[in-house]
Amino acid sequence: MSQNAADRSFEGRLDRNALAALVASDIPHGAYVNLGIGQPTLVSNYLAPGSGVTLHTENGMLGMGPEAHGDEVDLDLINAGKIPVTELPGASYFHHADSFAMMRGGHLDICVLGAYQVSATGDLANWHTGTPGAIPAVGGAMDLAIGARDTFVMMNLLTRDGQSKLVPECTYPLTGLGCVSRVYTDLAVFLIEPDGAVVRESFGIGFEQLQELVPVLLRQ
Repeated sequence: MSQNAADRSFEGRLDRNALAALVASDIPHGAYVNLGIGQPTLVSNYLAPGSGVTLHTENGMLGMGPEAHGDEVDLDLINAGKIPVTELPGASYFHHADSFAMMRGGHLDICVLGAYQVSATGDLANWHTGTPGAIPAVGGAMDLAIGARDTFVMMNLLTRDGQSKLVPECTYPLTGLGCVSRVYTDLAVFLIEPDGAVVRESFGIGFEQLQELVPVLLRQ
């Protein structure tokens, strides 16, 4: 993809906050959810009161609330990305090992993760680009991607040089195989189904133009 694709202005594309609000609105009532580091952490700010969603953090908290600001900030109360957060009534705390047991044991309904690449078959690459000298960031993504019942990815569709992050096959080191069920991007939401990627909705771009950007056969 050319550099022009990355620079192109798509009127109507979603910014990070609008995308986070969309993801939050799609999380079903009563779900237990882990939000990954980066863009996914914003989702906590858009869960409506009474949503019934319980947020889990891998550093040992269940019942996390939105990000903390001003007088709410307690530097002992942070999420896995070291961002100060609030606690909701009934929140609990536990050992890191117990937290990973929850993740690995299939106790989470959804995890929302960032990604470098997602394949058309739902493979996920989000911990290393393979670039020599780059610092890998394994964290708990592998445990989450495989342990949660559904893995949602939240990312920009294009890299800075205009390459699609939704690809036929991942070229970066894999986090998990066939684990991604939905991909939320600034230009479109994709459902990963057994026969390929389906465009659920798009923002500021038509289907044909979207297909030009993404080297994967898409369906509407």
